[in-house]
Amino acid sequence: MAQFDFPLEQLQGYISEATAPHDFAAFWQETLMQTRMHPLEPRFAALETPLQTLEAFDVTFNGYAGQPIKGWLMLPKQRNASLPCIVEFVGYGGGRGLATDHLLWASCGFAHLVMDTRGQGSSWSCGDTPDLTPDGDNPQHPGFMTRGILHPETYYYRRVFIDAVRAIAAAKSHPAINPNRIAVIGGSQGGGIAIAAASLEPSVLAVAPDVPFLSDFARATQITNSDPYGEIVRYLKVQRGREAQVFGTLNYFDAQHFAASTTCAALYSVALMDEICPPSTVFAAYNRHAGTKQIVVYPYNNHEGGGAHHTKRKLEFMQMLW
Repeated sequence: MAQFDFPLEQLQGYISEATAPHDFAAFWQETLMQTRMHPLEPRFAALETPLQTLEAFDVTFNGYAGQPIKGWLMLPKQRNASLPCIVEFVGYGGGRGLATDHLLWASCGFAHLVMDTRGQGSSWSCGDTPDLTPDGDNPQHPGFMTRGILHPETYYYRRVFIDAVRAIAAAKSHPAINPNRIAVIGGSQGGGIAIAAASLEPSVLAVAPDVPFLSDFARATQITNSDPYGEIVRYLKVQRGREAQVFGTLNYFDAQHFAASTTCAALYSVALMDEICPPSTVFAAYNRHAGTKQIVVYPYNNHEGGGAHHTKRKLEFMQMLW
């Protein structure tokens, strides 16, 4: 795929026409208030693994509506003080996988909590968390993008973003973790979730979204046929006349609006041949990020972005913070 979006010089100054709903902050504050009515109840069950240098824990905590969410916590066995923690969110269709899939961050001296994504984990990495509250009863296209999409209160990602905030709280509760040294990361869907979580939990010190999804929905659906944005297109192809209602809901979940109120340090990545998360949608969030920020551009890559090269950049970024 050749570069298909704006030239890089234009991307660097691109500001989406989308504006946040007038009650965007109030909507999320009310959602957070409702969530805090439920006890977090974080549980960390030690696992037996063949790992010699790391400890693994099966994590359960109460997310949106007090529903149980799974995760993994990885810790270095040798540690002298409370650890900085990386909280990671998973890409679209994947789940938390196996504990032994997550060795890098703890091997570098960090605590590492990986959140399972409710209802996902059957496309490329297994998951263990059901979506117990499909609040929206509207017909939906296969996938997650149109689940409950006719109202912000029922939309699927309302539950996921709140789960992410609770995952940060669960990490903070562990005695091996310094609650003042939390960063969030993720690729694609995980990157969009990380941006939202960093906004909704202002104590987060850094966010590192790789080729993030869930940004500038209207533009994304106009310039790419690829899924997952394509799920929205195919839904509207059948549900004619629902455009205003659908994009009205999505506007409450747009990463660029969360980025505008996020003041922590940020390291983004973008790939200029990415058909899944088009470059302009990534820059829409990055250009509105309110804190110190940098973005690494991969001109000849698709949705894989910088791969292992960018993982090294993220490690260096996090180590410089602490």
